[in-house]
Amino acid sequence: MSALLGIIPARSGSKGIPNKNIRYLGGNPLLQYTIDVAKKSKIFKDIILTTDSEKIKFIGKELGLNHTFIRPSKLAEDKTPMLPVIKHAINEFKKDNYYPRYICILQPTSPFRRHEDLIKGYNTLINNDCDSVVSVAQVPDHYSPDFLMKIENNILKNFLEDGSNVTRRQDATKAYARNGDFYFVKTDLVVNSDSIYGEVCVPSIIENQESVNLDTMDDWYKAEKIILKRDKGKYEF
Repeated sequence: MSALLGIIPARSGSKGIPNKNIRYLGGNPLLQYTIDVAKKSKIFKDIILTTDSEKIKFIGKELGLNHTFIRPSKLAEDKTPMLPVIKHAINEFKKDNYYPRYICILQPTSPFRRHEDLIKGYNTLINNDCDSVVSVAQVPDHYSPDFLMKIENNILKNFLEDGSNVTRRQDATKAYARNGDFYFVKTDLVVNSDSIYGEVCVPSIIENQESVNLDTMDDWYKAEKIILKRDKGKYEF
């Protein structure tokens, strides 16, 4: 399993949750949860950190990462896409004469991902003829696209043309959303095709009920409640 490189993108700027990547959650900096579970999975040749912050770089080293890279400020803006950030990290790591066959993007904003889900996602990638594997969670049935509405000229309409024909939850189309746990991708795809997904992207369905993706302070408060329940012995990660 030495063909896999883990990449953790962690910039300093965050409007929804100030300093979220190193903010303390349950007594640990948020970054630590991602590092610990990645190491626990034992699937990575190496794990690297890409950041625009010397402080985050220092904390990454303190938490046991051997490779931490400072990226240009233009790759750490609010609207910076993920793709150029990952390409920059791959190019920096290539300077150590190592070019992985696969990469896995691990965002610190998903602190409760499970190591067994990482293993499952990686096995899905190497055992299928696909370009990438992305973690997804099922959207509640009442949020199925069949039930969604849109507003046109102040008139409420079905989002899908055939949506009015679906009246029972049991008949609704199951929908899935990316939950942020991981993105496994062939490295050549990122470097040569400017894509993270490719033409064949296979889902890895996550059934972790405690999963959370930290974008707002409400998300953070939810994560704190999960930590409290874990500390009382109700949950294990």
